[in-house]
Amino acid sequence: MSRVNELRMIARVAQMYHVEGQRQAEIARHLRISQATVSRMLKRAYEEEIVRTTIISPLGTYTELEEGLRSRFGLSEAIVVECTEDRDAAIMSRIGEAAAHFLEATLQAGEVIGVSSWSETILRMVENIHPMKSGRAKHVVQTLGGIGDPSVQTHANQLTTRLAKLTGAEPHLLSAPAVAQSREAKLILLGDTYVRETMDLFSKINLAIVGIGAVEPSGMLARSGNTFSSRELVDVVEAGGIGDMSLRFFDQGGAPVRTPLDERVIGITLEELSKVDRVIALAGGYAKTDAIRGALRTGVIDLLITDKFTAERLVSPDAQREAAE
Repeated sequence: MSRVNELRMIARVAQMYHVEGQRQAEIARHLRISQATVSRMLKRAYEEEIVRTTIISPLGTYTELEEGLRSRFGLSEAIVVECTEDRDAAIMSRIGEAAAHFLEATLQAGEVIGVSSWSETILRMVENIHPMKSGRAKHVVQTLGGIGDPSVQTHANQLTTRLAKLTGAEPHLLSAPAVAQSREAKLILLGDTYVRETMDLFSKINLAIVGIGAVEPSGMLARSGNTFSSRELVDVVEAGGIGDMSLRFFDQGGAPVRTPLDERVIGITLEELSKVDRVIALAGGYAKTDAIRGALRTGVIDLLITDKFTAERLVSPDAQREAAE
């Protein structure tokens, strides 16, 4: 009976601590035992399964989908947001809100943030960030050329400068188009002192925030003029391209798709992104599902923030088989 008596004492200690909310020192005084003994008993309570931990997921959260994304794609973290409809505008808003909260909660002092300029979802994130009371980040670096049609260029520049202001950082704009007219034109642009200074900071970025695009450009990117012709995009598809991050294309297996178009893009490369400590991707929507799957297979992304509809498609065994065929 000695084991039963021992377990009875352990159960009483566990009850006092977990149910009654007493501190270990109070329990020790009450039972006339040492605090070290109380601590050992609490540990034994878990080992004997007298105390079991149960996590109840709040409404609007999707822990199983998040675990599915982490295990299937080797992510360090995944955030799946509630969304009432599988529609791009609604999805971008919800992802932006979640990304803003996550960035506010996890941003470390002195970080160098890299941010893509032509993502509507990242723009939604910036719109939802609250000003930080003390300067925390060091630099916010534009990782894709931000010059384009004036009607949307303002958004691209504001995305970088406003994020810098909100995080107390110094902004570094990439004052060049995302797509040069030719390889020769790109080389000339890279000779500009300010363009070079910004691109030299790419190697110092330790937090990158990226969007994921299908081969067909997003509305904001298309309006900016920083895209390729229909014929050039057909060439990308024929080469196996399924999506892009900062206009760097990849196939469904996550391998880079290299075409002559690469030589015209002014921005961070997939190789450079792979060296960043933490890469957060914001993306969702039916049209981007295959592109997101390919992006996750590049091995570049550490954290994905997406919506529940897209997450379900990404972890669905049937969808996985179809994508592999």
